[in-house]
Amino acid sequence: MSVESRDEAAWWESAVIYEIALISFQDSNGDGKGDLAGLMSRIDYLKWLGVDAVWLTPIYKSPFRDLGYDISDYCSIDPAFGSLEEFDRVLEALHAAGIRLILDLVPNHTANDHAWFVESASSRNSAKADWYVWADPAENGGPPNNWLSRFGGSGWEWCEARRQYYYHSFLVEQPDLNWRNPQVRAAVADSMRFWLDRGVDGFRVDASAVLIKDRLLRDNPSNPNAEGKPPPQRHTPVFTDDRPETMDCIEFIREVIDAYPGRMLCGEVQGKTDRIGHFYGNDRPRLHLPLNFALLDSKWDALSLQATIDAYFNAIPDDGWPVWVIGGHDKQRIASKIGEAQMRVLAMLLMTLRGTPFFFMGDEIGRKRVPIPPGRVRDPFEKLVPGYGLCRDPERAPMRWDDSPDGGFTTGRPWLPLEPPDSAANVAAQQRGERSILALFRALMTLRREHAGLRRGGYQPLRSQNDVLAFKRTEGRNEILVALNLAAEPRKFHWQGRGRLLMSTHLDRPSEPVPDASILLRGNEGVIIALEPR
Repeated sequence: MSVESRDEAAWWESAVIYEIALISFQDSNGDGKGDLAGLMSRIDYLKWLGVDAVWLTPIYKSPFRDLGYDISDYCSIDPAFGSLEEFDRVLEALHAAGIRLILDLVPNHTANDHAWFVESASSRNSAKADWYVWADPAENGGPPNNWLSRFGGSGWEWCEARRQYYYHSFLVEQPDLNWRNPQVRAAVADSMRFWLDRGVDGFRVDASAVLIKDRLLRDNPSNPNAEGKPPPQRHTPVFTDDRPETMDCIEFIREVIDAYPGRMLCGEVQGKTDRIGHFYGNDRPRLHLPLNFALLDSKWDALSLQATIDAYFNAIPDDGWPVWVIGGHDKQRIASKIGEAQMRVLAMLLMTLRGTPFFFMGDEIGRKRVPIPPGRVRDPFEKLVPGYGLCRDPERAPMRWDDSPDGGFTTGRPWLPLEPPDSAANVAAQQRGERSILALFRALMTLRREHAGLRRGGYQPLRSQNDVLAFKRTEGRNEILVALNLAAEPRKFHWQGRGRLLMSTHLDRPSEPVPDASILLRGNEGVIIALEPR
């Protein structure tokens, strides 16, 4: 199969995927919240930027206690975002622009006002009595065991009508579905088909590692490393997270996807790098793309990154396609961690490593965490478990399109505040700048499209020395060298062979021969060099 036909058959392996939290992307009606009409108005920007697919955080009907991950109806659009007809028009417009659409799938839990839960909670004899995780009280009348919610306190909530507890991995208003029940699986599959039949290109599975809990309800052991961490982490979630039976649930979801050719399944997974491999599948396929956040978690120096990248490649199966994620609605902005200069280096690393790049809206302008006054906090985790610096609102703040007070996002009061106007941190200003980080992201995606080796080529690590992280991408006799200076001071980099400079992160070096197999990298500079065939 040629590279071109392979790229089309498994488009996600060559794609660059852009996550959008719709509520914070573009408001069209002045209510301070982004919506589908706002997204429609920004499709030209997405096309100009060069992304191949967008992933939307949940847009389903929801009370929106947790960014829409508490769903009341899997097969409707929340009125705050628009209508099903508007969704169809947006999907059609994205496809016309050559951009695919991925929706969030939230199979672990619903909102407590979902019709399924209302019926399940009404009686132990209801038709949906076993659709959620229910258990009798302990002998003392309290919760069945010591399982904790990720949002603080017990994971069990009393239901007087049933005289039982229900389990919630997250908010008390987010009861967990019982994935041991075939009816639940069938209902989730039907909701997937509803969107697949409309033409969506895939799903990102939320909380895929927690779909099954221990049948015996065994207590979780204490966490020996809990000191200084939030109270929900005082136990090691042996019996609630990443149970072996969970893989069967993911395999079932994959079967639904595989009935629709050309659709993709990615997902949020759990655990350290050495656990990520099993989410690809064994004799039965699971996720096409288990999301990998190793770059976000790594120490930011050449030797640590070298080790992080190597450990990840060694952890995935030989036929597994790599994934690299540098931002998300639940992840702290990496630009706040590594600084503006190294953010450019990260952009080059993301777009040149073997695998599928994911980034979050705003990463392309080097956006940092937005300060959120205490009175404007919306994140339920921060409200329930405050004081650990884990509030997610600074990442979820509305997109800044220009330097006006409300950033071109809304004509009303934004649902979360924006940072103070700053011409260097908005789209309009950076579109005018030939060497902005936005220009760099766009140029890198263009280069990926022009060089098959950067999309599908092999990966050959080089030894990182003197603060320079280096590797090659290979496609037949063609080799592309990537060298990234992780230091703020200049570094000399040497290699074997001759080449032509394709790009610098500074966007100020011409494409010219580099004949002496060495180059002086300026501080915080990365380069891409096409090597002459030997």
